[in-house]
Amino acid sequence: MSDIKNIENSVYRINTSSGSGTGFYSLEDDIIITNYHVIAGSLVVSVEGQDKNRYIAKVIYANQGKDIAFLKAADLPKPIKTIVTKHNTEVASRDKIMVLGYPYGMPFTVTEGIVSNPRQLVNDSNFIQTDAAINPGNSGGPVINEKGELIGVVTSKFSDADNMGFAIPMETLRDELEIVTELTGIYTIGCHSCNGLIEEKVSYCPNCGNDIDEKLFEENPLSDFSLKVEEAISKLNIDPVLARSGNERWYFHQGSAAIRMFVYDNNYLFATSPLNDLPRKNLIDIYEYILTADTGVHRLSISGNQIYLSYRVHISDLYSENKEEILENIAQLAAKADDLDNLFVNDFGAKMTNYSK
Repeated sequence: MSDIKNIENSVYRINTSSGSGTGFYSLEDDIIITNYHVIAGSLVVSVEGQDKNRYIAKVIYANQGKDIAFLKAADLPKPIKTIVTKHNTEVASRDKIMVLGYPYGMPFTVTEGIVSNPRQLVNDSNFIQTDAAINPGNSGGPVINEKGELIGVVTSKFSDADNMGFAIPMETLRDELEIVTELTGIYTIGCHSCNGLIEEKVSYCPNCGNDIDEKLFEENPLSDFSLKVEEAISKLNIDPVLARSGNERWYFHQGSAAIRMFVYDNNYLFATSPLNDLPRKNLIDIYEYILTADTGVHRLSISGNQIYLSYRVHISDLYSENKEEILENIAQLAAKADDLDNLFVNDFGAKMTNYSK
């Protein structure tokens, strides 16, 4: 398809404190479309494109019953070309399709397949069934035809069945897109019974009286441990929402350096940065530097073909009297990594890693 390179820049990874999924920008509606289950428990998330830049996005609408959610990202640069959501193309069996997204949180991928059944009945709702490869992380991503037209939104895959993925069909999404102009920007849910719009936390729908789970209006609370780690991230003048990459996992860039923070062996907080790939020459010089350089509490090391800067601390130490010092050490690792990756390039001829920005 000729437009694939143009429209793939309108597909984003959605990052939350629970995990990641996929979403895509609709120019006609000026929103990002994704699954409800991708953002469940979050009112604010981050969206990330292939340039590795992340932007804050507010959840403005969520319909749990239809597994659809809409986001607004005020500072996100608008893509020039996006997937076509307004069209009259009908989906038929054996149509060629493509699934765009970020499976397993990996870099952007495109998988191809065919429509196995355009109206597969599952749990009293119709879905598009396809044999295209769909994996965790693809949820919320677009399924498009060869014209670049949206035919569905990835929603799930049976874990015990191969070559069987499902997408929310366009007719279901179109019903939801009709209410976009009614949204005020305040977080709103769609009643799963009557589709009425609800902006205030209630236990029943004021329109039809159906029971409403009040948790739909709430964010999942972060653990006390996570709050402490995000204190360190805040010291870098980074909104922690932009760093969240799953349950007690964080990933962000400080300058050009990629920073990862995660729980290791259930007992340690591990902060690390893949700085550079080893050069082909001057290995003795670079080894000597790594062995002798004074990097304080942070440690330089080599794993495979990459140089790392790391810091490990026992989780219990975050609750000790040394907490503030530890948080400062975590923040300093990021700043130090941004200096060191340039040093290894300029002084030793090393290259930045594929993770670098």
